Amino acid sequence: MEKQADIIIVGLGNPILRDDSVGLKIARELSRHIPPETALIAELAIGGWELLEAITGYKKAVIIDSIKTRGGNPGEYYRITMEDFRDTYHITNPHNLNFATAIELGRNQGYPIPEIIIYAVEVEDNSNFGEDCTEAVKRVIPEMVDLILTENFNLSL
Repeated sequence: MEKQADIIIVGLGNPILRDDSVGLKIARELSRHIPPETALIAELAIGGWELLEAITGYKKAVIIDSIKTRGGNPGEYYRITMEDFRDTYHITNPHNLNFATAIELGRNQGYPIPEIIIYAVEVEDNSNFGEDCTEAVKRVIPEMVDLILTENFNLSL
């Protein structure tokens, strides 16, 4: 990815696993409202070290992904910072690093780590094939787009 702006927005997910594609769909919608010179918008299916490499060198990284938590309701969403991951750093296998551990290792190696904000949407179905999100997740996409535009770019739909 060629660096054009100080901000990178990364929509994460698998485009054929129903709600797992919500990060991709939100990123795609954001690309309709944010000029390329303001932020690079990427749709990726990566994690860990690869994600760290994708965001390195930017001043700010906005990451959008799906999440499935115990007791979470589909369509709920969360704004998460790296501080929220402090207790998840671990290394069990260098080929299977979680993102928080990759960030910590990168920081220790002198990588220029950006400010990182993660937006996560609680999903209902992230394991069945399909290109459409479930209704509860689909309904929250415009709200998430507006939230990200407002909080990060002082824009609104």
